[in-house]
Amino acid sequence: MEHRKPIFIAGPCVIESREVMEFTAQTIAEIATRLGVEIYFKASFDKANRTSLHSYRGVGIERGIVLLDEIKQRYNLPIITDIHEAWQADVVASVADVIQIPALLSRQTDLIVAAARSQRIVNIKKGQFLSGLDMRHPYLKAMESGAMEVWLTERGNTFGYNNLVVDFRNIADMHTFAPTVIMDCTHSVQRPGGGEGCSSGNREFIPAMAEAAKAFGCDGYFFEVHPTPEEALCDGDNSLYLNNLETIITKLL
Repeated sequence: MEHRKPIFIAGPCVIESREVMEFTAQTIAEIATRLGVEIYFKASFDKANRTSLHSYRGVGIERGIVLLDEIKQRYNLPIITDIHEAWQADVVASVADVIQIPALLSRQTDLIVAAARSQRIVNIKKGQFLSGLDMRHPYLKAMESGAMEVWLTERGNTFGYNNLVVDFRNIADMHTFAPTVIMDCTHSVQRPGGGEGCSSGNREFIPAMAEAAKAFGCDGYFFEVHPTPEEALCDGDNSLYLNNLETIITKLL
């Protein structure tokens, strides 16, 4: 039987500008064509769980949906974006191929049910406070609410003190009930709240996170990428340089 190709998700943490979106999407589309893989383009229209009230959140749902649809049509890239409130599911479903549930909201029943009923793939990021086995319950919430397909994403656990620890056994544990488990290779190197009113991170560990997840049998890889991470308005310290994405994907293939 032919082995299923891995799922790849890549894009900037948050929608910043049309220029960043266009440049990133064009590069991702070119990589997908050269390597013969499907890459889902990810960017958030709103980051509702920022460290500080003064942190950049995004362009909002109305403008964000327009920009994501332009990317989808122009570059033929499937779209994944997250929601923070149940009413957003139907709006996002008009463009997105995958609706993502943020890790901090992975137990929010109404949010999961709304995403499941949208008839889009639902990607639930594992809460930083949950084990892999705990994710059985969010998974079942989505499946029993009519989801067409549910992915689960590992992104590490937090014990406070501005750090995350990844127990890669969570991938195997989630595979006992979920067929598709993704590794978030960039949020897992984040240091939550570790900066001055923002999160920091250690992007140098991103390739190793991906390789370790591959050894544990993950089905896909999530990378936040940016042309110039030092200038990114969100999660720059744990974002991969866009020009390094093709090298990492090639190695994982």
